[in-house]
Amino acid sequence: MSFLSGKKILLGVTGGIAAYKTTYLVRLFIKAGAQVQVVMTKNAKEFVTPLVLSTLSKNPVYSDFVKDTHSGEWTNHVELGLWADLMLIAPATINTLAKMATGDSDNLLLTVYRSAKCPVYFAPAMDLDMFKHESTKNTFKILESFGNNMIPSESGELASGLVGEGRMAEPENIVAFLEKDLAKHAPLHGKKVLITAGPTYEAIDPVRFIGNHSSGKMGYAIAEEAHRLGAEVILVSGPTHMQPNAPVHLIRVTSAQEMYDAVHEYYSAVDIAILAAAVADYKPANVAEQKIKKSTSTLSIELAPTKDILASLGDTKSKQFLVGFALETENELENAKGKLTRKKLDAIVLNSLNDKGAGFGKPTNKITFIDADSVTPFDVKSKDEVAKDIFNEIIIRLHA
Repeated sequence: MSFLSGKKILLGVTGGIAAYKTTYLVRLFIKAGAQVQVVMTKNAKEFVTPLVLSTLSKNPVYSDFVKDTHSGEWTNHVELGLWADLMLIAPATINTLAKMATGDSDNLLLTVYRSAKCPVYFAPAMDLDMFKHESTKNTFKILESFGNNMIPSESGELASGLVGEGRMAEPENIVAFLEKDLAKHAPLHGKKVLITAGPTYEAIDPVRFIGNHSSGKMGYAIAEEAHRLGAEVILVSGPTHMQPNAPVHLIRVTSAQEMYDAVHEYYSAVDIAILAAAVADYKPANVAEQKIKKSTSTLSIELAPTKDILASLGDTKSKQFLVGFALETENELENAKGKLTRKKLDAIVLNSLNDKGAGFGKPTNKITFIDADSVTPFDVKSKDEVAKDIFNEIIIRLHA
């Protein structure tokens, strides 16, 4: 999952030859899962058409203060500026950059820029001599002093035929720059998060096992949200067909013992551990080496308890913020609070199979977030939204 996923990006396009590259840039943003609105200067239309950018962004392209001269409908530059999670001006010509620095606002793009409350990035594009001029260097310094972020230009052949610095960064490099910068400012940047997901399967014989209906969806959603928030993520997953939509360190296991071993291998180095897996409480005491043949009408299997992963982490906890899950069918709140205390957790996420929309295999969940001092219930939501709620609660407590 990209750090741009779900982000609202306002792309400002100015009148330079590099404007043709914005078609690729918009496609990369959309592919990353972002929403894109484009604002162009009139000169930018000489290099790339609004129709192309509108088609690629799936949104109208704005360039004039008045949308319709007959109706008098106007373009709300303030609304556009407030809509965005980030604004990027690419290519950013020296003419536009100088106006941004001095306060001129003679076109829609500049008024939107001055209305933006989000981080602003600019990717300069100009010829070598213009790029090296002292006034240009001063403009860059002024804009950065305003809190704007410059995406460094690249060296190469320029429109004039000269070779040197001043080329707008390539679209994929712009995306990489934004990803890295967003990660750096994310709430969990520099944190390591350990997450467990899915069921465990406990072998009866080489063919059969004891398991449960967990799909792993909740744990995988938590792992993807942790990545989106800037964390380095270690995901220990039981048997599931799920694949993470984020660059996480995925460790696949089958049994409770394998999950226990994997979790303890990484636990000492992490800052947050969230154990969302549905780990089997019992396993066959003896595993048959060959497939058990059907010979009688009944079969008895002696069960032995598995190691309690969550309790073992609570016993060895040092710096970690430890979160468990409790899936209950009766006396839900009482049982969850008891588990919170017994296993020395910082918080526990309660699910009840009695709640509509909660439980295994569903795209939604209904949780209650519990710690020693509070009980916070949430409505039924998608598991992606539930993951956001869980981390919001954790981050509040980490910063308290």
